[in-house]
Amino acid sequence: MTRQTLLRILVLSCWLLCTSSCAEYMRIQKSKDPTLRYSYAKKYYNEGKYSRVAELMVDVLPHYEGTQEGAQALYIMADALLQNKQESSAAEYFRRLYSKYPQDARAAEARYKTGLALYRIAPDPRLDQSITYSALKELQGFLEAYPQSEHRKEVEQMLFDLQDNLAKKELITADLYYNLGTYIGNNYISAIITARNALKAYPYTKHREDLLFIIVEASYQQAINSVESKKQGRLREVIDAYYNYENAFPNGKHLKRAKTLRDRAQRMIVS
Repeated sequence: MTRQTLLRILVLSCWLLCTSSCAEYMRIQKSKDPTLRYSYAKKYYNEGKYSRVAELMVDVLPHYEGTQEGAQALYIMADALLQNKQESSAAEYFRRLYSKYPQDARAAEARYKTGLALYRIAPDPRLDQSITYSALKELQGFLEAYPQSEHRKEVEQMLFDLQDNLAKKELITADLYYNLGTYIGNNYISAIITARNALKAYPYTKHREDLLFIIVEASYQQAINSVESKKQGRLREVIDAYYNYENAFPNGKHLKRAKTLRDRAQRMIVS
């Protein structure tokens, strides 16, 4: 038998296998028997055919709700969706699992994966952060419920990442206020307040240096744009903001610019 013949046989065998598998799946799809559909859903789950699992399980779940199989059915559905990169839907099914079956052996994993699914779809800091807040809530709840979990370090890292997202959003907002300057009011004070609140809420964020520096910049601009009766006090606030920055980042990337603003402020302070 030639090599070319062997190749043709192999291709034909693969085609027949695929055709048979597709025919089988179409037959199961048409079945109204939830037990049969569930049986094949588990088979496809073990084979990694996650899109098939989700399609079959939609009609199966109500049949098993409240039974001993209920938690497993929910887990198979949720994990298939997660593996198929349908994180939002996966999170909903995982949440249903740990809420309806809190004593089940899969409840801890389901709660962890609820947070994981939401973490994966946390949006860019410039967008609405509702999903980020939901992810934080789920992950924090997981750590409170399962403080000794094997996932603890991973979850803690996810929490830091999500908090950095929120801190970045506040930094973007502070930058926006700063760039608006005195347009329709004094936006420098809004920049300062936004940055300070972010530092208070997220003290360990990787954006800490930028937040501290924008306070220096905004404080300086607020001071030089102030009426005379407030200028001296605000110039001193620039000095304070500078030392807060320098103490935290003695070799900071913004140190040169921060020193320049400090020196300018000092020269304007009346002894």
